[in-house]
Amino acid sequence: MAASMRDIKESIRSKNKTMQITKAMKMVSASKLRRSQEQATAARPYAEKMKDVIMSIASGSSNINHPMMVSRPVKKTGYLVISSDRGLAGGYNSNLLRLMTNTVKERHASNDDYVVFSMGRKALDFFKKRNTPLISSIVGLSDSPQFSDVKAIANQAVNFYAEEKFDELYIVYNEFVNPVVQRPVVKRLLPLASDELEGASSKTPYEFEPSEEEVLADLLPRYAETLIYSALLDAKASEFAARMTAMTSATDNATAIIERLTLEFNRARQAAITQEIAEIVGGVAALS
Repeated sequence: MAASMRDIKESIRSKNKTMQITKAMKMVSASKLRRSQEQATAARPYAEKMKDVIMSIASGSSNINHPMMVSRPVKKTGYLVISSDRGLAGGYNSNLLRLMTNTVKERHASNDDYVVFSMGRKALDFFKKRNTPLISSIVGLSDSPQFSDVKAIANQAVNFYAEEKFDELYIVYNEFVNPVVQRPVVKRLLPLASDELEGASSKTPYEFEPSEEEVLADLLPRYAETLIYSALLDAKASEFAARMTAMTSATDNATAIIERLTLEFNRARQAAITQEIAEIVGGVAALS
């Protein structure tokens, strides 16, 4: 019984240490989530202003034929997948990569039909193990990434489309809904939805120099890269929210286990005391 009580006590001590770690990670993730949401919110006006200028050109010109706004027959597809570098985030990565796997199975008959760009070590390791046609990858992004951190891979993905190395580009990431819900999505990035732009109108009149066509040719790649960066910020917020939720669940589970073990320990101690009392009473009775 004494050995059993020592084992229970050691288990309680171990679970307490685990609970302290998960509780700290929960608090850190909550802090990072708040900063990430602020960063994503701060980046939106830039993308919205770029879209406003593009809409002004689209609504003012009936001769828009930029390659990034024109659909062409699809022979090969590009995917840009955004995962995290670290785990301990519940189903954040597994749900995302499962969606990517199912999407590829449904749309493509062989690996020759698509290529992948990846952000995050989890996606990189996943694709390497499965011999996925990986073009480029980036790992080790900071918790507050800047546009310069992803400009190279974003520019490469956009240029590959412009050079017709593939005919459409999708971005696969976890969309932030709220701190409890993060939704893995596959969104088409290129070609841009020209019908949506043409149907909208800009509220601000612009004068273009040297010409609308040249401004559009320079602005569209930048806009596509900005959308990639915005998706990364959204994915980062989702990552921290998922990790906060996972650590909350882990902390609650550890607390429940500690309570159960404490109850078990108290019962074992009471049983040991009862047995000792019974032995003493029996011994006294035998002597008398």
